[in-house]
Amino acid sequence: MSPDSKRGPRSDATRNRSRLIAAAREALTEAGNDVAFDVIARRAGVGNATLYRHFPTRADLLVAVYADEVAALCERGAQLLQSAEPADALFAWLDEFVVHVATKRALALAATEGTDERRTTLFRQWHTSITSTADRLVRRAQPALRSDLTAADVLTLASGAALTADPTNARRLVALLRTGIAAPTETATD
Repeated sequence: MSPDSKRGPRSDATRNRSRLIAAAREALTEAGNDVAFDVIARRAGVGNATLYRHFPTRADLLVAVYADEVAALCERGAQLLQSAEPADALFAWLDEFVVHVATKRALALAATEGTDERRTTLFRQWHTSITSTADRLVRRAQPALRSDLTAADVLTLASGAALTADPTNARRLVALLRTGIAAPTETATD
């Protein structure tokens, strides 16, 4: 084993990869999942050979972009765990989650096209990350929620809202959802 093989990627290689993912995210948002590799390479300020060295196939690039999106969503959940109001933190994250599902579903599906086990494995990894984030937020907010509520319940309800509506309406549905999963309040009787 050579000393070079023990080191991680060169800093310029890491920087190029990051630039390619950022350029791809922008181009995909503007032009859709079929945007030309040439466009992405130009936006990143690198040649096609550099793009293909990092991402040999369109699916490899789409996977990297979507994985980055999932990581950002989960990181946002981790940040919200530090907020003062647990229920507000949960619903702030759910608001971002429904926008993610409503706007990134086509990317997730395009990133995992194919007949191999790649789709199953990637979806499982992404699902696990998102579910773990939701679980931590739900557990922290549990005193303000129905006692029988689980992270799976919350994600299923929010996903349903995201898949049946545009992002704006999905966010409205999540706001409505909040009153349905809140802990029942005691009403005084005369």
